[in-house]
Amino acid sequence: MMSWMKCCVFPLLLLGMWQLQEGAHACSCPQTHPQTAFCQSDVVIKAKVVAITAGEFGINYNIEQTKILKGPIRSYDTISTEASSAECGLDLTKGVEYFITGGRLKPDGSLHVILCDYVVLWKNSHDILVERYRIGCNCTITHRIAVPSRASPNECLWTDLLTGNLGNDEQCACIKKSDGSCAWYQEDASKELHEH
Repeated sequence: MMSWMKCCVFPLLLLGMWQLQEGAHACSCPQTHPQTAFCQSDVVIKAKVVAITAGEFGINYNIEQTKILKGPIRSYDTISTEASSAECGLDLTKGVEYFITGGRLKPDGSLHVILCDYVVLWKNSHDILVERYRIGCNCTITHRIAVPSRASPNECLWTDLLTGNLGNDEQCACIKKSDGSCAWYQEDASKELHEH
């Protein structure tokens, strides 16, 4: 009986504990609108990945910064991230140009990004979006999964599916109207999508 326990039960317990530990380290990101990521970021840049190297604590992406969209005016040549996606490490591709929103400046001045940050392939429309996002930083975007009754004057409600994916497209920005309240606008036509 004791040998059966050593042979089968103990390894199963170890396996279960290992899986629990792995699950505890899985990356979990809150749902964040691109505008919120932009407004809360220390640095937003347009950059192309030119090399990938192992760092002391994760992965370093050597980049060619082509535009600084927010943050201190300086050149960044490297961004760091965790070693794996389970630790919220970001997986970028060499030779590809990205819109990097959500970066945090480390005490040494280097730029750190994670999977939860808003990092997407660069599109020309990002130039216009940045200006819309910038003027909307004094508005609040609140995520809801149910149809709400009404937003507060300085708030845009970001809903899922129930109201035609309002705000789900990165082309939508929440900005202040002339009366001081906030509303959704669509970038491509500067068209108001939602009134309070």
